[in-house]
Amino acid sequence: MTIGYWCILVAILLPYVFTGIAKASKRGFDNNKPRSWLAELEGRGARANWAQMNTFEALPGFIGAVIVAHLAGASQFWIDLLAINFLILRLAYGYAYVVDQATLRSICWFAALGCVVGLFVVSA
Repeated sequence: MTIGYWCILVAILLPYVFTGIAKASKRGFDNNKPRSWLAELEGRGARANWAQMNTFEALPGFIGAVIVAHLAGASQFWIDLLAINFLILRLAYGYAYVVDQATLRSICWFAALGCVVGLFVVSA
């Protein structure tokens, strides 16, 4: 399995880091109604929840881009480099979200999207 494919697995697991931060931010987590409990969070916990939701939203494009790049026979170097950078940027995005650094968060979000676009470009 290539590094790019391993990065898909890491990307799938990444939202759970932010879920853990959100759930740890307040006592009394109710597993009977987790979505409504998470929706009531404020501050750091709410931002961690929003980070995990956005990280889930970013998955389909990234997964598709990595698979397309492999199927198109793109350079493995570029696939791996872009996939690793995507993960680093998404981790930085989540961190910036949790610590309330909106400008840094937006820069990381846009750069991670650039990695997804880059995977399609190297596939052309």
